[in-house]
Amino acid sequence: MKQLMIALLVLVTLISCENNDYRPAFEKNTETAKAYFKLHESEDAQAMFEYLHPDMEWHMPVYGTPLVGIDEVKAAVQGYQDAFDDMSFVADYWLPGVNTETGMPDGSTRVYGTWNATHTETGVKVALTAYHSFEFKDGKIHRGGDWFDLGGMMNFIAQEASANADTEDAATDQE
Repeated sequence: MKQLMIALLVLVTLISCENNDYRPAFEKNTETAKAYFKLHESEDAQAMFEYLHPDMEWHMPVYGTPLVGIDEVKAAVQGYQDAFDDMSFVADYWLPGVNTETGMPDGSTRVYGTWNATHTETGVKVALTAYHSFEFKDGKIHRGGDWFDLGGMMNFIAQEASANADTEDAATDQE
C-alpha cells in the first residue's frame, strides 16, 4: 500500500509539473496582448502593427469573411481607430489558450471583455462585449481572431443616431 501511495504521489507530481509548462509563455503572451490593446486604446496603429507576424491568419467579426492576413488586419485596426474615439477595453478575464489537436494549454491566450468607445461621426457611445484569441509565433501575434456582434453594434449606432436626430429636430420645431 505504501508503494502504491508513493507511486501515485510521483505520478501526480509529474502530471502537475507537466501541466504548468505553458504558464511562462501564457503570462508573456498575455502581457503582449494587453500591450497591443493599450496601443489600440491610444490609437497608435503603427506601434500595434509591430506586434503582428507577417504570416498571420486572423478571424474577422464579419459574417462570411474567410481568414485574413496582415493587410486586412491593419486596415481593420485603422478603420476602428478612424471610426471611434475614447476606446477602452475592460477585460472580464484572461484564460490560457489550448492546442486545437491536443486540447492542452499551449501558451496562447484569450480574453473575454467589453470595448467601450464613442462613434466619431455620431457621438453614440457603445459597449461591445467581445472575445479575442491570440496565438504567437516568433513573439508576434500569428493566429486568432475577434468575435463580437459588429453588425449589431453598427445597427445600434444607426438607431441611436436617428433617435438623437429626431429629438434634435423636435426641439428645433418647438423653438
